[in-house]
Amino acid sequence: MSRHVCFLVYPDFVLLDLSGPLEAFANANRAQASSYRFTVASLAGGLIRTSGGLSVETQALPLAAAIDTLIIVGAPAVPVGDWLLPIADVIQRIATRARRTASVCTGAFVLAETGLLDGRVATTHWNYAPHLQARYPALRVDGDRIWTEDGNVWTSAGMSAGIDMALAMIEQDLGKEVVRAVARMLVVYYRRPGGQYQFSSLLELDPGSDRIRTVLSYARDHLRDDLSVERLADVAHMSVRQFARVFAASVGVTPAKAVERLRIEAARPLVEDGQQKFEAIARQCGFGDADHMLRCFVRVIGSTPLELRRQAKAQRP
Repeated sequence: MSRHVCFLVYPDFVLLDLSGPLEAFANANRAQASSYRFTVASLAGGLIRTSGGLSVETQALPLAAAIDTLIIVGAPAVPVGDWLLPIADVIQRIATRARRTASVCTGAFVLAETGLLDGRVATTHWNYAPHLQARYPALRVDGDRIWTEDGNVWTSAGMSAGIDMALAMIEQDLGKEVVRAVARMLVVYYRRPGGQYQFSSLLELDPGSDRIRTVLSYARDHLRDDLSVERLADVAHMSVRQFARVFAASVGVTPAKAVERLRIEAARPLVEDGQQKFEAIARQCGFGDADHMLRCFVRVIGSTPLELRRQAKAQRP
């Protein structure tokens, strides 16, 4: 029996928030026939205009239908307006029967309006995470994650992260072999863990200098090696004093701080995955030992590796 996936859209929604996850589920049907069937729905049905100007034909929300997974798509801005209350009421009624309820990007604001995220961990696009936390203080927003699963409620960050969330759902439903086939078909990673940062520190630390950019790339690829300022200055073909001055001016932090962020970014998915001991992760990512890694995590993230591992374990089915 196929699982019914219902995508809920509203005016000015982002088309990729719909089409990305939908294509993931559609490719699952190609890998394992008749696994899913789809409905694209809105509150009243009819043509719904996307943020890009195209219009999509929708059905009225099927209140009586058996829905396995309800996915609320996002918009380019925070959803506001009188329409939120009636649509939240309908989502609440559907969610009592659905096996999973989820959101993509700013669809988390619509989902939060229902109260279903109260007391749960949720994510959204990093740019809107502070707004989500401020508007709905009863939930806990983790703006670093690309997707979250807390009980039967899922949320994801912007656009492509909706595909990652869909792949995680497909793996939960159909297993690893099917989701690997889907990922190959879509030419995407199998699969980015939910705890991965929404964007790389290499992008956030992007310097104006090609020479410093080369140093950052070298550091990311050699995290377990000696990355002292002397070694990085050699990579940049600069004196230590000149390199430290140019690096701080280009990146905004010291070389040591930049390396620390790159190591934490590499270690966090391993910590949350729960398969390796902290000591092994610390050596692999260049911290040296678990105590040093713990101090870095507390300083940068505000949580210990053990706390992050427990949170990740609680969110897994």
